[in-house]
Amino acid sequence: MKSSAAKPPIAEKIPTQLEKHNDVRIDNYFWMRLSDDQKLAPVKDEQTQKVVDYLEAENDYYNQITDYIKDFQEHLFQEMKGRIKEDDASVPYKSNGYFYITRFEIGKQYPIYSRKKETLAADEEILFDVNELAKGFDYFKLGGLSISPNNKLAVFATDTVSRRQYFLRFKNLETGEIYKDIIDNTTGGAVWANDNKTIFYTKKDPTTLRSSKIFRHVLGTSTAEDVEVYHEQDETFGTYVTKSKSKKYILIGSYSTLSTEAQFLDANNPTGKFTMLQERQPNLEFNVAHYKNHFYLLTNKDNATNFKLMKTSVDKTTKENWVDVIPHREDTLLEDFSIFKDYLVLEERTNGLNKIRIKRWDETEDYYLPFDEETYSAGVHGNPEFDTNCIRYSYNSFTTPSSVIDFNMSDKSKEIKKEQEVLGGTFKKENYKSKRVWATARDGKKVAISLVYHKDTKLDKNTPLLQYAYGSYGYTIPDSFSTTRLSLLDRGFVYALAHIRGSEYLGRDWYDDGKMLHKKNTFYDFIDCSKFLIENKYTSAKHLYAMGGSAGGLLMGAIVNMNPELYHGIIAAVPFVDVISTMLDDSIPLTTGEYDEWGNPNEKEYYDYIKSYSPYDQVEAKAYPNMLVTTGYHDSQVQYWEPAKWVAKLRELKTDENVLLLHTNMEAGHGGASGRFESLKETAKDYAFLLALENKLR
Repeated sequence: MKSSAAKPPIAEKIPTQLEKHNDVRIDNYFWMRLSDDQKLAPVKDEQTQKVVDYLEAENDYYNQITDYIKDFQEHLFQEMKGRIKEDDASVPYKSNGYFYITRFEIGKQYPIYSRKKETLAADEEILFDVNELAKGFDYFKLGGLSISPNNKLAVFATDTVSRRQYFLRFKNLETGEIYKDIIDNTTGGAVWANDNKTIFYTKKDPTTLRSSKIFRHVLGTSTAEDVEVYHEQDETFGTYVTKSKSKKYILIGSYSTLSTEAQFLDANNPTGKFTMLQERQPNLEFNVAHYKNHFYLLTNKDNATNFKLMKTSVDKTTKENWVDVIPHREDTLLEDFSIFKDYLVLEERTNGLNKIRIKRWDETEDYYLPFDEETYSAGVHGNPEFDTNCIRYSYNSFTTPSSVIDFNMSDKSKEIKKEQEVLGGTFKKENYKSKRVWATARDGKKVAISLVYHKDTKLDKNTPLLQYAYGSYGYTIPDSFSTTRLSLLDRGFVYALAHIRGSEYLGRDWYDDGKMLHKKNTFYDFIDCSKFLIENKYTSAKHLYAMGGSAGGLLMGAIVNMNPELYHGIIAAVPFVDVISTMLDDSIPLTTGEYDEWGNPNEKEYYDYIKSYSPYDQVEAKAYPNMLVTTGYHDSQVQYWEPAKWVAKLRELKTDENVLLLHTNMEAGHGGASGRFESLKETAKDYAFLLALENKLR
């Protein structure tokens, strides 16, 4: 990037001594941490003002350094926006006699939710125009929309701060009246009992934001009268409430990373007592669905590492009564399942690739949907209707825009209901190439890398390449199409998605080998993929860039400490970088529930291991690449002070002249901006940073 006379802000150093296991750490920037009460107070105290001043000074510095690319950034935004069909609509889906539709109007940021009774030719009934609800708010999110069984009422959730603490409200769909009932500090989800007046919902702990209590509310009564039906006392567990697709049962689940518990209640008897389906046990996980006289369970019981499908009678639900329906397979991860009247649909992953398997209950048919590309993503939609021969699924790839397809499981015919339109007149699928290559990690494991690039891009040491990964919680990033990514590909970039350990790309073992005391495998895999791409002349260290967000931001922090020389630039979005301090503080949202992912540093073995890779703790006096770090002031998942402290420490110690930028969205949280176009502006900001480093400002 161009040199500038602007001087970066230098954060004040106020040493705070932190001691654990006789190990003393000095944190010079601990003062940047604010409580939620401080952040939300109408009048800022001295510390709050000091923190805000620092964050705004960093934003000012970012604006000064990037001022010369602001026009180009706007150009990128308009280019990305120009590919999007503004007056778009979802494929209608039918549920309980109504077709439900989500649509957008030209120039508007938020969706409109509507429905039509029985046929698509019926008059449209507007349920919620989010553009109207969002007026006057810097951030607005509508969630948890749930319709009562008689189709007359809706419960919905709103978040105006971006901390994922939702208010629940109720709307009469016949009169349009929004009732006075307001329930605060919820997860946003709610389910109806079959009496059309009772809902069950989940409350969050106001400090840690852990989903901790299930309540029952009767419409028209005071929320003070709501009945607590379950309290999850174990701080390492969260809880939720849902309803079976059969509509017969209300289910309460409790979960940690490695253990599950479930209770059930007849949805016709909302004031009844929940029955334990299966108590929690260490290392026993399961998800529950109901069909006829059985519960079906996706579970790892009996050391089924890649999970299997079992069933049990609704009268005998404990695990000794479970029997196999789909047995465990060493080479295939069973990710999900859907139950229909005549069919069982399975979502599987083999050698990294999605598969959709269809099996008749009478066992007369058992087959897979055919997919031809080497890198793709396919998934079954919600499919709320039970008595149907049709499933809806989506398909896309790095080079193929998303399609929504209805497949008739009986006659095997399919109808493409919608293909994603890429406007602008320049996109042609055949102009892009994608492939999958395999890097060898330092311990001999093969790590897949999915690549996409323009067919005219020459692959050599001068080729700019953006390597992306996440690598935590077992989440596998799909090889999916992106209209925004075209702005990089059309300017000669290669995009590389590294399927590193910590995901479940190659099964559950792939996840287990990238967490806890194996977490460094995640970082090593990413670095070894980078070395592979350089050695095989896809790019060079002068043109290799890396990007990751949240736990993927931790990945970015780790790799720049371990091998900064491999990268010309890094983008770390809402990065989890102060790992040891966060995991020692059980007042911070999510901490206690994360012990099974990272380890509990209150135990010395885990403390030593986490500290050895924690990006903030491992910053050293050495050269670092060009870096853009982004965060949200109201982020409840990765608190803003983690990236702010990290950048301050990097500024203090780094020995290079490369650019280091921190940008804090003072209105947003973990997910960034809420409007569909505002999020594009954030992507344009990231891409402008990369393209400026490559001098491709056109």
